[in-house]
Amino acid sequence: MINKKASFKNSIRIANVSRLLSLLIILTIAFSLTACDVKDNFVQATQQPLRKVKLLLDYIPNTNHTGFFVALYKNYYTAEGLDVEITQSAEGDSLESVASGQMDFGVSFQESVTAAKTASAPRPVKAIAAILQHNTSGFASPTSKNIKRPADFVGKIYGGWGTNIEKEFIKTLMKKDGADPEKVTYLSNNATDIFAAFEKDADFSWIYYGWDGVQAQLRNYPINFIKLQDIDSRLDFYTPLIITNENLINTDPDVIKRFMRATAKGYTDCVNNPADAASYLMKKAPDTNADLAKASQEYLKNEYISDASQWGVMNVERWQTFGKWMFENGLIEKELVAKDAFTNDFLTK
Repeated sequence: MINKKASFKNSIRIANVSRLLSLLIILTIAFSLTACDVKDNFVQATQQPLRKVKLLLDYIPNTNHTGFFVALYKNYYTAEGLDVEITQSAEGDSLESVASGQMDFGVSFQESVTAAKTASAPRPVKAIAAILQHNTSGFASPTSKNIKRPADFVGKIYGGWGTNIEKEFIKTLMKKDGADPEKVTYLSNNATDIFAAFEKDADFSWIYYGWDGVQAQLRNYPINFIKLQDIDSRLDFYTPLIITNENLINTDPDVIKRFMRATAKGYTDCVNNPADAASYLMKKAPDTNADLAKASQEYLKNEYISDASQWGVMNVERWQTFGKWMFENGLIEKELVAKDAFTNDFLTK
């Protein structure tokens, strides 16, 4: 005899199972389609062509530039959708190449940008980040020359690049120390190898301590060093810094923000892990002395950000003060309007 009640329950159970299976099939198909869409979108996004940008260094690769190489080799630029080409300048400055639009970004100096913005035909460039927060340059001499203060420049031979600004640095420091700046002999030897210059004919030269000063330590070559701003605070200018073309600022500010985000990460890594950062410099410039790269990186880790709120930020008073010094010493034809020369707008907080 058939149990109608049991049969009825079985029918309900079978119907429920069927509905459940149907629902699972529908959900599986929907999930598969969604997954395909996500995968396709990801593939399409990753296959988007990278935006090519060009960066021109001021000189041969050194520890002032390491943050760029960290960002390059750790794919920080790629993550921002950028394909960055880094080349070095034969001129010792990138400003004209950036001003002409041949390069998107460059490494330059506050004195160069100041002169460019105050010229009779101002150049369309703007500083967008300070690589170092404070000026690490000054005058170095072998300890045997007994040059311990600017007054000791009297009767000595200066070996340098032959630029007017070098002479004005010397004049300013000597006047501060009550000495006659006319009693210095100037020799233009391009200062590419200060140690060779010292052994030949120069008594003192202008150097960046983070490279030549550190190198002197490694060579056990004793020097005296007079930092510019220790004598005159007006000479604490931004050197080096990153510049871009004003046309790029007006037409594609987003690419500048992306470039600066990646670059800031690179320089932050230099601060946090200088030894690792030095290895990325060596990857780009394998002929660089490894001990010098590591020691210089260790020195600069405290200079990239120093007492600033973040890497790259610049101070308007510093621009105005140094610009006024340049004007008063005849290095520029008119006074600088600081806001025309730099911006912090592309630095993310």
